[in-house]
Amino acid sequence: NYELAFRMQMQVPELLDLSNETEQTRALYGIGQDATDAFGRKCLLARKLIEKGVRCVQLYNGSWDSHDYIERAHGNLVRGVDQPIAALITDLKQRGLLESTLIVWCGEFGRTPVINGTGGRDHYPNAWSAVLAGGGIKGGQTWGRTSADGMKVDDGLASPGDLLATLCAALGLDPNQQNISDVGRPFKLADGKPIKGILA
Repeated sequence: NYELAFRMQMQVPELLDLSNETEQTRALYGIGQDATDAFGRKCLLARKLIEKGVRCVQLYNGSWDSHDYIERAHGNLVRGVDQPIAALITDLKQRGLLESTLIVWCGEFGRTPVINGTGGRDHYPNAWSAVLAGGGIKGGQTWGRTSADGMKVDDGLASPGDLLATLCAALGLDPNQQNISDVGRPFKLADGKPIKGILA
């Protein structure tokens, strides 16, 4: 851990400099385009960190927790994520890093499938989605299906615990492994079952 922390501190100034990336790579991530520039820079930085051996990278993208005026609140957010996420997956694949990198793209909560009285969408735990790609995941498929109105899951119901257990399995970890907390309380890595149909 100390060695990894030292390497990160020594390499961060170089990693943060995106000027040494080709114009083609910068364009791939949408850098220089208004809608995608900020998140594109984060995704490119994530690729550079992964290349240098950083084992866990988390990206944050704006505030999606909008209960009103959804078009105004989410318009630029939506336009700003598709290209950079696709670029990150493409770039990692071209560099031979996708199979050893697990990408998890999700929020912390579902949203109502209908617009509320103030033009927004509220918290909704009955149906939500996540995008998984890369290491340990069988790509090119969808899992689960909601009803036509989006109000309930008709097929492939999975809990947040099932998602976490799936991530553990994709990483080669036993989700049922018992650990002991710092106060002596036993707990498993994940309270759920891996979704075997999406594991490679």
